[in-house]
Amino acid sequence: MKLTIIQTGEVPVPLRSQFGAYPPMFRRMFDAAGVTFDYETVAVHDGAPFPHPAQLEGIIVTGSAAGVYDNHYAWMEPLRAFIRVAYAAKTPMLGVCFGHQIMADALGGDVRKSEKGWGLGRHVYEVRSRPPFLATEAPALAIACSHQDQVIVPPPEADVFLASDFTPNAGLLYRNGAAISLQPHPEFDDAYTIALAELRRGKVADEVVDGAVASVATPSHSRDMAGYIGSFLRG
Repeated sequence: MKLTIIQTGEVPVPLRSQFGAYPPMFRRMFDAAGVTFDYETVAVHDGAPFPHPAQLEGIIVTGSAAGVYDNHYAWMEPLRAFIRVAYAAKTPMLGVCFGHQIMADALGGDVRKSEKGWGLGRHVYEVRSRPPFLATEAPALAIACSHQDQVIVPPPEADVFLASDFTPNAGLLYRNGAAISLQPHPEFDDAYTIALAELRRGKVADEVVDGAVASVATPSHSRDMAGYIGSFLRG
């Protein structure tokens, strides 16, 4: 199965030489979970044309520094249209962070900058429902995050399966049976999670950054989540 990674952003410049780009993070995530895919990357944020989503085997929409309200980006409205066509065609689709938000926005949800501020480091999400792909009895899953924006109201077609007090709509499963999205980043490793948090120091309260860095001492469920997502995408 080939996954087409719709790249919507870049690793911040100060971190790029050490951590590279986002698409390889997804490859490493799935490889570590023992899930094998072929990959192609379409850098729409850099002007690459969108493929036809109904002709693809699977889609990932990546994170981005952009917000869904940043409509000065020429690729933003075409991305919404792409998501709607993919959804109607039931092409397997995963959105992460910005990808989670733009999927919700395109399909009728409400996304805004949260009054709660930055979510950084390892957050714990309650498992609110157990769809068949989520092969765990754990009451909660810990996954890295880095965001200010949130899905405030999910689309009518989406059901919440992961939630926290900070992020009530952290994991959405869509009713077409082929789309899923996550606010946290299972593709982030610990070093990158820490580096992103430290990059916010001076712009975010020190106690938030310190808490984010300390949170990484607790093992995450990112590899487990990668396996669950891989199973879902394979259908």
